[in-house]
Amino acid sequence: MLRTNAKITPLRAILRYRDLLEVEKLFRAAKASFDTRPIFHKSDAAIRGHVFCSFLALTLAKELTRRCQEKGFKPEWQPLLNDLDRLQQATIEKDGKAITVRTPTSGMVGRVFQATGIALPANIKEHHA
Repeated sequence: MLRTNAKITPLRAILRYRDLLEVEKLFRAAKASFDTRPIFHKSDAAIRGHVFCSFLALTLAKELTRRCQEKGFKPEWQPLLNDLDRLQQATIEKDGKAITVRTPTSGMVGRVFQATGIALPANIKEHHA
């Protein structure tokens, strides 16, 4: 049994505990989703930097999930990362002209970009070099 002298209502304690469970769940998911392995740092600054980057990744993942859920779907991280990895763009230049080509989206990539309000560039765009 846990005892404390904190001035907090039972409801507030339960809500805080649920927040803690959510944070722990997010860290476990991040380690699995982002393929995190143990990293041994040699300085306090490196540890702080690692924690900051991990927290930033979790915050961005949580916000992306929220925006996708507002649009009626939930992204699955590993397939989404694989689909994003396949999204590429190249510029071909010849005789003072340039054409930029982009691979088509696959999986949930298009829906995720729409959910975030980010417009993908055209599949083919001609411009001057």
